[in-house]
Amino acid sequence: MYGSYERTHSVFQNSPMMAVGKPSAEELALLEPFRGQVAEEVFGEPFVPPVSDGSGQDRALLRKASTLLQDAGFVVKNGKRVLPNGEPITVEFLLDEPSFQPHHMPYIKNLATLGIEANIRMVDPVQYKARQQDFDFDLTIQRFSFSSTPGDSLRTYFSSQAAATKGSQNLAGIADPVVDALIERIIAADNRPALVAACKALDRVLRAGRYWVPHWYKGSHWIAYWDLFARPPIKPRYARGIPETWWYDRDKAAKLEQRG
Repeated sequence: MYGSYERTHSVFQNSPMMAVGKPSAEELALLEPFRGQVAEEVFGEPFVPPVSDGSGQDRALLRKASTLLQDAGFVVKNGKRVLPNGEPITVEFLLDEPSFQPHHMPYIKNLATLGIEANIRMVDPVQYKARQQDFDFDLTIQRFSFSSTPGDSLRTYFSSQAAATKGSQNLAGIADPVVDALIERIIAADNRPALVAACKALDRVLRAGRYWVPHWYKGSHWIAYWDLFARPPIKPRYARGIPETWWYDRDKAAKLEQRG
């Protein structure tokens, strides 16, 4: 997208709650009781998606992907990648608007190179919503947008209870007692540092789970406006601040009139 967006790595992207580097002492205190129940990488650097060479068909990454699939028992037979039982692997991407198609097509092309048959199923918004609520899809798109103070809302996105509840936001079907426990620690946090540490610990576990293919985000707002407003030098971190913090500036307006 011509450099207009940044790659997403974390469910808490662009916030202090995003895990970076190795776990702090506070994070380790939360994670250590679960050693052996989570991937060992949780106790090291958080997972970051690989970066391609930008060609649209990175041979090195395709070779690595093929090796991983082969080692996991998903071999190629007659040009098709198959499950251990011999059944071909097929994937359907569920969409309800064509604007996402250009982003999916290179992905589908690379899956085909690996022997995986993938396609896009475009449906109307009503059917799309119904299928999402029934978890009737292979892969679909979801946008995460949390409060700057996450709490109970995390349950509907990541808890085992939500995974078994049709219509919930837990589209990945995450049902992990470790995730459940860390969500409860976040909700029970009685101060900001404890909340941030618990969110970082949860972020590490979720990222190690490989539940989704991260897309993108933008940490600023694109706004076109007549230059006759004044605003504070520091804007709200996650809000546009319009119109709550903007005001009409007579001097700027006068300059506009003179230029006109």
